[in-house]
Amino acid sequence: MPVRFLIFAFAAAALTAGVASAQHDPTISGLPNTAEALFVKSIQADLNARFPTPADAEKAGYVRYTNEDDTGAISYANMAWTSTDSKHPSQLWYDKTGKLLLGADFSVPYTAARPHLFGVQPGRWGEFGEHVHYVAKDPATGKLLYDKYVLVPKFDKAGGDAKHPAAATLVKLHLVKNASDVVTIFNFPDIWDLTVWVKANPNGAFADKNPLVKP
Repeated sequence: MPVRFLIFAFAAAALTAGVASAQHDPTISGLPNTAEALFVKSIQADLNARFPTPADAEKAGYVRYTNEDDTGAISYANMAWTSTDSKHPSQLWYDKTGKLLLGADFSVPYTAARPHLFGVQPGRWGEFGEHVHYVAKDPATGKLLYDKYVLVPKFDKAGGDAKHPAAATLVKLHLVKNASDVVTIFNFPDIWDLTVWVKANPNGAFADKNPLVKP
C-alpha cells in the first residue's frame, strides 16, 4: 500500500479482527495481468487528459488534504467514496511540482468480500478504516496544515459525529483554537481502496512506490 495510508492500517485491522479468510490476505502488488493492463492504459489516457494538474482536480471538486508522502505524492480527495466506474476515482495524486499527475485511488464502501471491479484482481484492493480528516490554517501565518486526522472513537467521545464531522469538535479536542481555523473537514469511511500509478512505473501500476518518482 502507498506509504501515505500506512498510518491507518491499524484502524482497518479492527474491521477484520478475528476473521480468517482469503478476503483479508495482504494486497498484491506485482505486475498487471492482461485485463489489468487494459484498465491501467485506459485510465492513463483518460485521467491525464482530464486532470493534468491539481487546478484541474480542484475544478472537479477534489480537495488537497496531504503533504508530499514517501512515494512523492500529494493527495486530493473528492469525498465521494464510491467509484462507479474507471472515470471516477475518489482520489488523485500529484508530484510536488504540481505539474504531473502521478496516480489515482478508486474506492467502494467496505463489505465482507473484496471487490471484483474493472478487471482488477480482488487482491489488489486494500481496506482502510474510518477516520476524520481535516485541513487547518495557521491563524498567525495563514499556512495550510495538511495530514491532520482523528480516529473515530476519539472524535465521537468528544461529542462529535464522525459521520458528519464539524470543526467545533476539533476545538473541543484542542486540535485547533477556533472553528474558523479549519479549512476542510470530512469523513473518510470504511472502504476498499485500489491505488494505481497513472505515471508509467517499471515496477507495475499497483506497486507501492515508483522508482521514477523521487520524493
